[in-house]
Formats: sequence, C-alpha cells, structure tokens
Amino acid sequence: YRQLALRTPERVIEVEWGVPQAAEAAVYPVDVAIEAADRQGLLRDISEVFAKEKMNVIGVQTQSVRGTAWMTFTVEITDSQRLAKVLGIVDDVQGVRRARRR
Repeated sequence: YRQLALRTPERVIEVEWGVPQAAEAAVYPVDVAIEAADRQGLLRDISEVFAKEKMNVIGVQTQSVRGTAWMTFTVEITDSQRLAKVLGIVDDVQGVRRARRR
C-alpha cells in the first residue's frame, strides 16, 4: 500500500469503517404515563409540549373515566435527561396530576 501511495497518490482513497455518525444518534421508544383531570383540549395541550420540544410521538393511548384521563404516549428519545426535562414541562400543563416514564 505505501509504495502504491508514493508512486500514484491519485489512486489512493481514504476510507473508514465502523465510525458512528454523530448526527445519527440512537433513538429509543419510551412510554410516558400521564394522569390528569379530564378536560377539553387536554390531549392537544400535552401533544403540543412534545411537538414544541421536537420529540417524536409514535403512539398514543387515552382513556377517561369519571373525570380522570389516563394517557400513554410512546415517544422517541435520544437521552434520559431530555425526557426528564419534557416530563417537567408536561407536569406544568393545566390539570396534569402526574407524568412519569413507564
């Protein structure tokens, strides 16, 4: 290889294998359980938090019984610190009693 590189450097191409791309961070699905006082616009308000924080929602389940809403959002995260920040914001949504990772 070295002789080839010295004699005809235009024929040598630098390559790397197995180097992770920084822009392609690993993404993990996580379930977020939310308990809240049911009201009109609640689902929209919580979904808006995920949208503003650029957190992809890949699934939602919701159930309401006697004025209490239980929601499970499946979101894609790259790190747990970011999830903790978003859960804090969801906790501040009007009517939310509890938001936690499932």
